[in-house]
Amino acid sequence: MAEPEFRATGVRIGKRLRSLTRAGQVRISDGRLQLLTSYGSEIDSAPVQAVRASKPWFAPDDRALADLNGKRYLLTLGDHDPAPGEPGPPAARRFIEAVRKAAGRGR
Repeated sequence: MAEPEFRATGVRIGKRLRSLTRAGQVRISDGRLQLLTSYGSEIDSAPVQAVRASKPWFAPDDRALADLNGKRYLLTLGDHDPAPGEPGPPAARRFIEAVRKAAGRGR
């Protein structure tokens, strides 16, 4: 398996008002976006070209929306990138850029 193009741990993943996991993982690898629980079980995945990632209106900077397979997930990542060597999820902005880059849409 190739090195993931994007990886974030400690991500809160929710669907509507329901929290699916508080310490999940988001991974972009081999052209697929995967949402995983803290134990590594797959919540959902889709080809990155079919994923829409955006910033929700009127939400804190640490939130991102991901539309996969007709379902909308709210991801709570970090509000800023962690310092080098420090644990913590990357910023939501970096996730959105990674999805666009992996899909070939650029900025």
